Amino acid sequence: MRPPVVLVSSCNRLLGEHPFHVAGRKYVDAVRLAGAVPLIAPPFADDQLDDLLDIADGVLLTGSPSNVHPSHFGEAVHDPKLPLDPERDEWTLPLVRRTLARGVPLLAICRGTQETNVALGGTLHQAVQEVPGLADHRSRDGVPAAEQYGPAHPVDVLPGGLLAGILGGGRITVNSVHGQGIKALAPGLRVEARAPDGLVEAFSLPGAPAFNLCVQWHPEWQAAGNPVSMQLLRAFGDAVRGYRDRVRGPLPAAAATT
Repeated sequence: MRPPVVLVSSCNRLLGEHPFHVAGRKYVDAVRLAGAVPLIAPPFADDQLDDLLDIADGVLLTGSPSNVHPSHFGEAVHDPKLPLDPERDEWTLPLVRRTLARGVPLLAICRGTQETNVALGGTLHQAVQEVPGLADHRSRDGVPAAEQYGPAHPVDVLPGGLLAGILGGGRITVNSVHGQGIKALAPGLRVEARAPDGLVEAFSLPGAPAFNLCVQWHPEWQAAGNPVSMQLLRAFGDAVRGYRDRVRGPLPAAAATT
């Protein structure tokens, strides 16, 4: 049987005068650590999403320097200096809904977590650091990546949820490199973890037919050396292999021997 295939969402960048679809290597490597084959996907039209998902055993929504455009949750842009990627919004928000409806396993990270909440009807704080009572969850500018993605604050895993089942509950320490964050959680979502200031750090959709987990931190960063990250990736890998086995089935005998 072939290894499972995980779609990796792409962002849009201009390199010089040329437009590119890009995805960070750390996300591709994380899919491989989960035991799956990564497939970076460019934007797809709504009527092509089912064709795309027909070849997928899982979806990973990546983080990004860009923010979800606030028009998708009824607000104007708070800080026009911050990057946006409306082309990504146009296809990933519908992709979230189709992925969950079809029961394809989903792992969302940072921006991917925020766009999942927005796709399902939730809202975001555009500047978490300006909200009374909330901490500054951004990393410092101009420092090496190892420092930006270093341990930043604890997260309390709520008992009884999916994340608690994976990690065994309790408190973990995570990195933190985001300016936006969850404001109002979309209907039907369950909080899986919170930061000490109360900000939602992880959630899932219990009513969906398959594994789905959205985390605000970056478990993909140097995941191979992080036990918590590897537990998350193994759980995702188990889910995508289970989906493959249920949906694809074994190869026909003739094909398997050629």
